[in-house]
Amino acid sequence: MMRYREMVAGIFRARPNRFIAHVEIDGQTQVCHVKNTGRCRELLPVGAQVWCEVADNPNRKTKYDLITVRKGHRLINMDSQAPNIAAGEWLASGGLGPIENLRSEVFHEDSRFDFSFTLNGRPCLLEVKGVTLENDGVCAFPDAPTERGAKHLKGLAKAAQEGFRAYVLFVIQMEGVAYLHPNDATDPAFGQALREAAAKGVQVLAMDCLVTEDSMTINNPVPVQLER
Repeated sequence: MMRYREMVAGIFRARPNRFIAHVEIDGQTQVCHVKNTGRCRELLPVGAQVWCEVADNPNRKTKYDLITVRKGHRLINMDSQAPNIAAGEWLASGGLGPIENLRSEVFHEDSRFDFSFTLNGRPCLLEVKGVTLENDGVCAFPDAPTERGAKHLKGLAKAAQEGFRAYVLFVIQMEGVAYLHPNDATDPAFGQALREAAAKGVQVLAMDCLVTEDSMTINNPVPVQLER
């Protein structure tokens, strides 16, 4: 289980830019680092209940990192580093089966992928995408255009045709959603690249997560709808 060290509760007040948020903690407004450069507008209305991690460096300019937010009945982890950590734990614990030679941040040709490993003697590449955009139980990715995301998918498709087993894993940073679909309205190029990658043999996976105020763990598979 991926667990944060020391958490405090607060109330979201403002986000002056994508790097910082103003959060009321113990009656005082604190400047907090936002560990997600996405838009996240639907996650952070004024007055939202949030949880922040106390920074382990006392000399840092911002004392807190904004990690978890309550949206309706759901807790959502919005730390963009969390999906890779959780995916690494999931792979190492047999999420895809008994793998060997698990490595992170691996280059293949002109792309860097989040993980490589061997499964049943076959080399594998896996790219992780964190998902926080949700509406009425339906999740979408991305929440903003991502040329890098489409490039990764094209690289995975090429690797699949070269004999690798290739995966894209959408880590949904909340629990109990209906399905995931590519966000064609926001980034049609990513949606097209995802469909083409799937057609060329890339395995498209999505998993939800058990999220508490101070932890996140990959939990159950979620259906992926690629049709427009």
